[in-house]
Amino acid sequence: MTHARAFGVPVPEVFGVSGSDIMMERVAGPTMLEVLARRPWTVRDQARLLARLHAQVHQVPVIPELPAPCDDDAGRDREVLLHMDLHPQNVILTATGPVIIDWEAAARGPAGYNVAMTWVIMHSSQVEGRHLRVSLTRALQVAFTRSFARAAGPIDQAWLAIAVRHRLTDPNVRPAERTRLERLPHG
Repeated sequence: MTHARAFGVPVPEVFGVSGSDIMMERVAGPTMLEVLARRPWTVRDQARLLARLHAQVHQVPVIPELPAPCDDDAGRDREVLLHMDLHPQNVILTATGPVIIDWEAAARGPAGYNVAMTWVIMHSSQVEGRHLRVSLTRALQVAFTRSFARAAGPIDQAWLAIAVRHRLTDPNVRPAERTRLERLPHG
């Protein structure tokens, strides 16, 4: 986070680290997901903002000590900083602008992989609630992922397949999400 912040990425300021504990700036505001739930008509604007945040993160030079999340050489691009979990729930919209949180999965690799992972997370995440709420939320998810893909550039199919395979190995993936993931190409 300190490295990303040094390159202008909006992240909370880190004051100190002791083992696995981090003391950092408190960030106040709704998440992008909360804003989308309250103001669904902002879906395109929020998707474009998320794509811009990705572009900002991808301008940060790689830290060689960070792990590379995959060993696949499919279309290897220049390695950059990757968030690997940059979706609407990990962006807080503060009074002074967006702030990216939850950097525990940060890695190094090609920007296209990070974008594909975000698309996969947003496309497949499980929605809870009653039938009408689920239907409306799924429609919003579809609109958001389409707008994000347009704003972030075409989603590379090779990285998409790798991102799907990576998500399928996550033990925290819920049943409905797993079903949607298995429908995506990941051969």
